Amino acid sequence: MIEILGKVLVADDERSQREILVSSLEKRGYQVTGVANLKAAIDAFEQAREEGAPFHTVVTDLRMPTDKEGLELLVHVRTEDPLCEVILVTAYASSDVAFQSGEARAFAFLEKPLDFEKTIFTIDSAVEKSRLAHENANLRQLIHGQNSFCGLVGKEESMKHLYQLIERVSSSDALCLIRGESGTGKELVARAVHDCSQRSAQPFVAINCAAIPPNLIESELFGHEKGAFTGASSRRSGRFEDVGNGSLFLDEIGAMALELQPKLLRALQEMEFSRVGSVETIPFNGRIIAATARDLEEAVQQEEFREDLFFRLNVVVLDIPPLRERKGDLSLLVDHFIAKGRLRHNRDFEGVTPEVMDAFESHSWPGNVRELENCLERMMVLTEDSLLDAKLLPPGLKNSQSGVKIDEESHFSLPSEGLVLEDLEKDLILQALLRSDGKLEPAARMLGITYKTLQYRIKKYGLRETSDGVGHEKE
Repeated sequence: MIEILGKVLVADDERSQREILVSSLEKRGYQVTGVANLKAAIDAFEQAREEGAPFHTVVTDLRMPTDKEGLELLVHVRTEDPLCEVILVTAYASSDVAFQSGEARAFAFLEKPLDFEKTIFTIDSAVEKSRLAHENANLRQLIHGQNSFCGLVGKEESMKHLYQLIERVSSSDALCLIRGESGTGKELVARAVHDCSQRSAQPFVAINCAAIPPNLIESELFGHEKGAFTGASSRRSGRFEDVGNGSLFLDEIGAMALELQPKLLRALQEMEFSRVGSVETIPFNGRIIAATARDLEEAVQQEEFREDLFFRLNVVVLDIPPLRERKGDLSLLVDHFIAKGRLRHNRDFEGVTPEVMDAFESHSWPGNVRELENCLERMMVLTEDSLLDAKLLPPGLKNSQSGVKIDEESHFSLPSEGLVLEDLEKDLILQALLRSDGKLEPAARMLGITYKTLQYRIKKYGLRETSDGVGHEKE
């Protein structure tokens, strides 16, 4: 059985030439429909679309019997299905014909009498381009399917509630605070708020307050004048200025240095700011969307975050549920990330085995959706097969797969020779940091201690975080 390479529609009022081309393409492996006039061509084209099996390429004579029919078919096809390519066949190939095709843009022009090898090569190229475009469109439709919202994926009630809140918040310019554990997708929620708002055509500018040194973040936010500090060789605008009428996303706002918080508060209250080294005030016309993985109320109590800034930010709050609380969305998320992987790696991944899904269901996902995405990406990179199996699981999830449980017979036993309690505590902290990719919030939750207590213990034991975010001992 010959593999179907694609679907081709041949429109030509010269019967002998039409039948020769149809026969040649069928022998090559194409599914071909031949028609003699414009009406029959449009009918066949529309029927194929209605049946969900559209043509990849239309090969049409320019004159059927006048130039009008070929060009009209070109325009109709390219308007109704931009992913279908059109090849024009003419005895009068010229720049005038190309000009007449206008914005519809034919894939190619073939001149009569047809060169068989050139014709087949051109049709092969057109079909391949169209086929890939249709496949990518189908995958994107899967990625942004009925259980997704502006890049967010989930059908659990907690996610549906979040979608509703995003739609309500987007209709106003109210300051928005997004709360969620590391890896839950806070920037995706911020982008959804922006994309659903009237500011969607304006810039979306993001800045991670935890990723910029405290001595530089004021300049990054508000800009600076020439000579404002050592190295300021010229005036530079900041994110508040760059965003214009768009949305400014302040990620990890809880990590902002205490001394900068009053300046941010003033900018939010007065809707104006000044560059570092300048007394000129510049109006701020954008919208602020902030996000945090920290408990800001606890940070206020610990005097690490200003109470007045907290109240200013805490106007409209969007809480993102952690993945462990919406396990019903796991299969949707797996399909979503595998569909993205097909596009990115140009490979036909089928999915995961039942054993992998069992491991996913058993895992607590301290790194949330980001951990799941990274896990699947790792599996797709390492495998040579189309189905992702349990052999590809990282060590942490293999333990989940084996169903390791703590019972009376497997509880921790004190060694007969004793141990150093501080060494055990330090080792557990390192394990938690490794499992959470160096993120303190999820590591603290695993250990059952507060964020500040974990910070204290890290300093106590001389631990540090490497550039890749994983805890290690200081040398």
